[in-house]
Amino acid sequence: MTSSSTSENPVPPGPRRRAVIAAGAAAAALTIGPPGTAPAAAAPAVAPDADTATGAPRPGTGWQRYVHGPASRTVRPERILDPTGDVRDPDALLTPGGAVTVLRRPQPAPAPRWPAGTTAEASSSHAGNNGNDGRPRTYDATNAVDGDPDTFWNDDTPAAFPDVLTITMPEARQLSGITVISNSDGVPTAFTVDVWTDGAWANAATVSDNDVIQRAVPFRTPVPASRVRITVTAVQGTPRGAFTRINEVWPEPVEPPAAPPGVTVDFGKVVVGYPRIRFTSASDNAPGVRLAFSETRRFLTDRSDFTRSDQSGGAGQGTDQFAVPPQGADWTDHKGFQAGDKVYADGLHGFRYLRITLDAPPSDAPAAQPWGTVEIDFVGLDFTAYRGTPGTYRGWFLCSDDHLNRYWYGAAYTNELVTDTFRQDDVDPRGAWSASLEGKLVLHDGAKRDRDPYVGDLAVSARTLYLTHDDAAAAARNVLADLADHQRADGWIPPASISGYTLPLFDYPLWWVTCSWDYVLYTGDRTYAARYHPNLVKVLDTWFPSVTDETGLLSKGLNGTGGYGDYAFLGRTGRVTYYNVLYVQALGDAARLARMLGHESDADRWTKRAASVTDAINTHLWDPDAGAYLDSATGPARHAQDGNALAVTAGVADAGRAASALAHLDTTTRLPYGNAFMDNDTLFAGASQRVYAFTSYPEIVARFLAGRTDSALDQIRRTYGWMDGHDPGITHWEGIGPGGSLYEDAYTSMAHGWSTGVLPALTHHLLGARPVSPGYATWEVRPQPGDVTWAQGQLPTPHGALRVAWENSGRRFHVVLDIPRGTRGTLVLPGDGRRLTVRARGRTLWDGRHAASEGVAVVDGRVTISGLGPGTHDFTARRDS
Repeated sequence: MTSSSTSENPVPPGPRRRAVIAAGAAAAALTIGPPGTAPAAAAPAVAPDADTATGAPRPGTGWQRYVHGPASRTVRPERILDPTGDVRDPDALLTPGGAVTVLRRPQPAPAPRWPAGTTAEASSSHAGNNGNDGRPRTYDATNAVDGDPDTFWNDDTPAAFPDVLTITMPEARQLSGITVISNSDGVPTAFTVDVWTDGAWANAATVSDNDVIQRAVPFRTPVPASRVRITVTAVQGTPRGAFTRINEVWPEPVEPPAAPPGVTVDFGKVVVGYPRIRFTSASDNAPGVRLAFSETRRFLTDRSDFTRSDQSGGAGQGTDQFAVPPQGADWTDHKGFQAGDKVYADGLHGFRYLRITLDAPPSDAPAAQPWGTVEIDFVGLDFTAYRGTPGTYRGWFLCSDDHLNRYWYGAAYTNELVTDTFRQDDVDPRGAWSASLEGKLVLHDGAKRDRDPYVGDLAVSARTLYLTHDDAAAAARNVLADLADHQRADGWIPPASISGYTLPLFDYPLWWVTCSWDYVLYTGDRTYAARYHPNLVKVLDTWFPSVTDETGLLSKGLNGTGGYGDYAFLGRTGRVTYYNVLYVQALGDAARLARMLGHESDADRWTKRAASVTDAINTHLWDPDAGAYLDSATGPARHAQDGNALAVTAGVADAGRAASALAHLDTTTRLPYGNAFMDNDTLFAGASQRVYAFTSYPEIVARFLAGRTDSALDQIRRTYGWMDGHDPGITHWEGIGPGGSLYEDAYTSMAHGWSTGVLPALTHHLLGARPVSPGYATWEVRPQPGDVTWAQGQLPTPHGALRVAWENSGRRFHVVLDIPRGTRGTLVLPGDGRRLTVRARGRTLWDGRHAASEGVAVVDGRVTISGLGPGTHDFTARRDS
């Protein structure tokens, strides 16, 4: 795949793909009329959004305006924010051609120097190591007077004070003050300065509430001194520890220079790819430009919210650097050095905001200088991910609730951002690159990070892909097949390529089973199922039995798994409900795969085991006092969203337990920004305030399955409404923390595929359409309207589009189905079947007591019409008063 403006979506070309795209365009012309109308003729793929008389969307139209994908591979910013320093005409960055934006910064005066022979000593100094970039570093006191701002003194008593730095000159000299240059990893916030004069120490200055890196400290009066003593009593706390770090001390008070010239461009939403800047000219001193990226304004600082080079201990400076030549340059940000081992750039980024500053780190001199003049006439991005446009969507959704529409297409766009080609320079640097994936389309977990395909994430993101752009289904297959090809000898399947396929997760081999069934269910790819059936047998019949205890339950800690993690790296051990209900789900999915292939003995064995594990869960892990499943049989009592939700969706919980468990979650986990994944903080502080959309998805599905549509929609609106309404908007977050914050601050991914479950939830349960057997050979439509008055949508299948449109006016429910050839299915109407009259084409099919047509019956209280074949079907159900 290329990143030029003319490149297509990263899907292998060929006759099948061309046919698929053509089918997708045609499918946009839904042959079902808008709610409240009779079936209409096919509308064009792109039509006016609404009927001017009724305001209702025309058939197959209206949804296009929600699509977020860029119009071309070259993406331009939408706004200019926060210019600082000497910046001329910053808005020129939004106007291609002609005008230029100019950044100017004067050459700074030379830094004051201590006289030759000056020494320094400290109360303690951290031992040398390889630093954050893999290069040997020292942290001795002498670094504070060596004239090199890239070295620093670091004490060796974290969070313990005072820390003392003493500087001794060969002879006394008149001092009017000093300047303390500290470190962006935490500055001294409180310190005193004493001077040795007339044979004694005398206080010359006291500093409190410091929050700047360069702090000028003028003395009360100039004083002759031979020694200076700095006593630090408080520092900023940082993720790197509460240490005292001083890079330089200067023998004069020097006020910090004016803010370097910089400008922030806002792309309007998270984008992903290679940033590109066109410099028309520059001064002849190699002025440096630093780029800082962030998905949110809150974490947009002088450092990017995430860089792969910093994460891997590489050459990064928290920003991407470029030294501009005098003649200018059309520069695309690719990974690597510009000059030897200086001026480093990280390459691909996922971000919304880009800060461009005329500056350079001291270590880049003389290849790049922090002063001069640069002129810019273009800023953009070469977009690398799947580019979703109205013409590429083969599945779509639209309903009467504008908020739900936004969440559905926000999920689709989030997932497009993580559907990308696996490239060595762009993936997680922690041992994730794999020759077996290089150049293949995959589903990464996040756009910004980790950029590695995790199989647990596919449990959500792959379903989102199948329902929107199933021509890219290879992105899921490539991941599933690669992980199976790296199966361990004992049957364990790795979660991802990270750490050379060795990251020990306990739950993800089960997600590989479920995701394999999903892939076959949506695509009908029998070849994949047959190829990897032996892997299925090995993981279920070799590895998981090795971690099963005497009750038949999985027990983390057996067979050396005590240190294994899970999707959230939680410290859970022993019999954990989530692992075991996921095991039941995987066994059921494996049995379905086996039956499809004719492996009846495998299917029977796994079905029997699933029933046995179900009984053991209900015997050992149900908490009757709480009316919910325990998170774990080990440790303090707590009840988790993951285990209780999956107990419902996997069929472990009967109707009574399902209702009780969901009521418990209602009572104990409800927050303004979703439902927490734990009901108390006994696992870790703040657990009851943390929301994962990943584990919220099965809870939302569980609520639909339990007939609690209103509560499912309420949870959707709280969870996705919070994300949609807060910066960066549109895309769905990896996790939400206390008070609705980013749960891991700047490190949090704000565009994460595992959080897109709102899309399959709305399609499969609100609209109500879902596959039942591989390749949609059979399907079911079971609308659950709740307070939504109408919905329509399309599901892509290997046989063509399955289209559904319904209107719910309380006493009247009208539904139209357009069914592709080669498929048959069932319609389940909402409402109490004993109070409904159902008609089609002028005939009464059900009068509230009797069926007048074959295939019509009441099942579990709902009117069910089975055996529906290809063509258009129109049904109206009226509720008796």
